[in-house]
Amino acid sequence: MPAAARPGGTPADLVAVWAVITGMYQAYTTGDRDRIDAFLDPDATVWDSATSELLCGKADLDRVRDARPTAAVSPAPASLTAYGQAVDVFADLAVARYWLRVEFHAAAPELVRNTAVLRRGGSDGRWLIVHLHEDVQSAANT
Repeated sequence: MPAAARPGGTPADLVAVWAVITGMYQAYTTGDRDRIDAFLDPDATVWDSATSELLCGKADLDRVRDARPTAAVSPAPASLTAYGQAVDVFADLAVARYWLRVEFHAAAPELVRNTAVLRRGGSDGRWLIVHLHEDVQSAANT
């Protein structure tokens, strides 16, 4: 399908959706779980790269988070950079596809292909992630 056929979205919606994505990763790098969760619908589903099962809601996500190895056992991310986004808005639903570069303090970087589905709602009309799919592609070469 030609790029011109994609629905896109209003400039304000595209900025707001991308701000959710980048805000979530900024919160992750500071270890602020409450702030991360502010970008997620409490019933969101997640294909987390750390597990093969579909996570359904905050309780499942917290279970996987709590089981992750500590920085002493596994390399901790130094930075996360989301880029290459393709965002489309369909009324109160948005789909964001993007790459995430994960830089580590003591390991080679990773590239992760992501798809996020967001819904606008609530009394404040905020965008929240209702589904996130992470797909580790490879260790980056640069």
